[in-house]
Amino acid sequence: MPENILTPSYGTWRERLADLMESPGITRLVTTLIILNAAILGMETSPSLMADWGGLLQPLDKLILGLFILELALRFIARGIGLLRDPWAVFDCLVVGIALVPASGPFAVLRALRVLRVLRLISINPNMRRVVQALLSSLPGMGSIAMLLGLVFYVAAVMATQLFGEAFPEWFGSLGASLYTLFQVMTLESWSMGIVRPVMEQFPLAWMYFLPFILIATFMMLNLFIAVVVNAMQATHDQEALLAPPSTTEQLLLDELKALRAEVAALRQPRA
Repeated sequence: MPENILTPSYGTWRERLADLMESPGITRLVTTLIILNAAILGMETSPSLMADWGGLLQPLDKLILGLFILELALRFIARGIGLLRDPWAVFDCLVVGIALVPASGPFAVLRALRVLRVLRLISINPNMRRVVQALLSSLPGMGSIAMLLGLVFYVAAVMATQLFGEAFPEWFGSLGASLYTLFQVMTLESWSMGIVRPVMEQFPLAWMYFLPFILIATFMMLNLFIAVVVNAMQATHDQEALLAPPSTTEQLLLDELKALRAEVAALRQPRA
C-alpha cells in the first residue's frame, strides 16, 4: 500500500517544532518569563513581602520553573541529543537544572543559585550572546596582559615592602599586604588621601614610586584589556557580517553582475 503523503513524517513535525521554538513569539514569551522570575526571586528576599505574598510567589516560581523545563523538553524533542552541541543550550540546561536539586541539607547553598536562571537572558538575546562570545574569544589575549600585570604587581609589591614596610606595616608589612594595598591604589580608591599622602609625610619622594605605578598599572595595562575586548568584539562582528545573508540591495547588485557576466560570455562566443 503506498504511504499516505498527507501524513507528516517524523522529521517534518520535528522541524516544524524546532521552527516554533525558535520563533519570535516563543522567544518573547521566554524572555518575559525570565524577567518575571527574576522579579519573583528578588521579592522573595524581602521578609515583609514573603509574609504578605509568599503564598502566591512560591507557587508562581514553581510554575515558571515548570514552563522552563517544558520549553527545554520541547527543544530536545525537536533537535534531539544534538541540542547539546550548542553551548548556549547546555548553559540553559545547567541553570535550570540547578533548581531541580533539593535545596536542603548540604545542598542548601544551591537555593541561592536559583537566581542564575536570570542569566538565561544572555542565551535569549543575540546582542548579549555576541558580547559574551567576544569576551570568551579575548581570553587568550587578556591572559597575556594579566601575566604582564601580575609581573608588574609582584615587582612593585617587593619594592613597596622593602621601602615602606617598616614605617607602614599595616599597608606594606608583608608581600600580601603590599599586593592588596597596590590593588587599592590601582583602582584609585582613596589612593591619594588614604595611602600616598600619609606615606609622603615620612617619605617625601614616595610620589616617584606611586605615580609611575599608577600610570603603568591603571592607565596603560587596563587600557590594553579594553583594547583586546574591543578588538575581539570587532572580529566577532566582522565574522557575523561575512556569514550573514546578503541584503536586498546587495542581492540586486549580485544578480545584475551575474546577468552582465552572462551577456559578456554570450558576446565572446563565436557566431555561426
